[in-house]
Amino acid sequence: MKLLLRHCCTVRKNSQRSKFITMFALIVSGEMIFSLPFHLTRFFRPTILETFSLTNSDLGDAFAIYGITAMLSYFPGGILADRYSIKFLMTGSLFATALGGIYLLTMPSGYKLFLLYGYWGITSILFFWAALIKATRQWGGVLAQGKAFGLLDGGRGLVAAIFATLSVWIFSAVLPENSQLINDYDRVLALQIVIIYYTGITVLAGLILWFTLPHELNRKESKNSKIALDKVSINNFPIKKVFLISTTIVCAYCGYKGLDNISIYLTQSLNWHEASAASFVAYSTYLRLIAAIIAGFIADKYDCNKTVGFLFLLSCLAYMFLYLVDPGNFLIWFVYANILITFLSVFALRGIYFSLMEDVKLPVKKTGTVVGIVSLIGYTPDIFFSPISGRILDQSPGLVGHQNYYLLLFFISLAGILSSFLIAKQKSKNKII
Repeated sequence: MKLLLRHCCTVRKNSQRSKFITMFALIVSGEMIFSLPFHLTRFFRPTILETFSLTNSDLGDAFAIYGITAMLSYFPGGILADRYSIKFLMTGSLFATALGGIYLLTMPSGYKLFLLYGYWGITSILFFWAALIKATRQWGGVLAQGKAFGLLDGGRGLVAAIFATLSVWIFSAVLPENSQLINDYDRVLALQIVIIYYTGITVLAGLILWFTLPHELNRKESKNSKIALDKVSINNFPIKKVFLISTTIVCAYCGYKGLDNISIYLTQSLNWHEASAASFVAYSTYLRLIAAIIAGFIADKYDCNKTVGFLFLLSCLAYMFLYLVDPGNFLIWFVYANILITFLSVFALRGIYFSLMEDVKLPVKKTGTVVGIVSLIGYTPDIFFSPISGRILDQSPGLVGHQNYYLLLFFISLAGILSSFLIAKQKSKNKII
């Protein structure tokens, strides 16, 4: 009897260790796949614009190209995730994305830079995104979806913050402390070193995934998913639920992309040094771990959709404050506090919005296909948000442009509250039925 109990305890410990290692691999790879396309512009946006001689509109158009190729990749990516090995799909994506980093070192300009972002839209989404979400949903099971996605996004935030902190330290070590002394050579050198750094850790993430993710992660469902895919039709597919979740993700993802302009807001409106602005955004990224995990546990304990609605309301208040207030005529710490509130609310939303799949009872066997469709709609801000926000900022340079930008984000968050309300009505109808 003692031997049996000891064996059961050993099996349980091994299972827990295996789950921990799996989540660790998903976290690291899930963030590093986007480090080259997004981290560089999020943390070093002023330097990117100067080095590549870009306007905000130009950079927005590059992201639009990324968004178009990503959008075309979401749905077929979902089908691939339901049919093939998650491990092979995700590892190949990381290595392919790292190749783009090597090309970026040549400092491509014009259409070449646009083509690179189009390439990254394919490598980071087609074989990767739906596979990542499906693996996470399987990891969480029925009762811990909020926990699973909260851990994933919170962990991704911690990974992003740690590597961003190191990249900012490298960047700051190369640039002169006095912003007046920074020249083009300094900017190019500092940026190239950071590109090498992010390319290297993307490759490292691929190796971690390859050696730690179990082959059998989606093997149990592989046969059933092929049959289930053939049965997906207009008659039995939950179109309304998928559309409402997609709308929620559109609004939340616009808020997330809105964080990309924080560093340029600090340099243009508050006269910060480029390295200091990058440091602020990097350190703020540590909040992602706290916000996503806490939101995940709250969503599991109470109600995921109500949590989402409250977070959109919080975002609305912060954006309206930043729209109305002139930092020069107001206590600056209130401005910083509202910026941090936007970080917290956006990170919390990202941590739980895929948990809505379980909240509205979407079938697990269709996860890959559902994620493909939800992402196809939900991540369309990759196409339209950056071009629109870039033109808003370029049309009214300085504080006025940023205030107009925050007004846009306010109305988008209002739309998020509306989508949350409609999901609540849909859930009520399901209970009555």
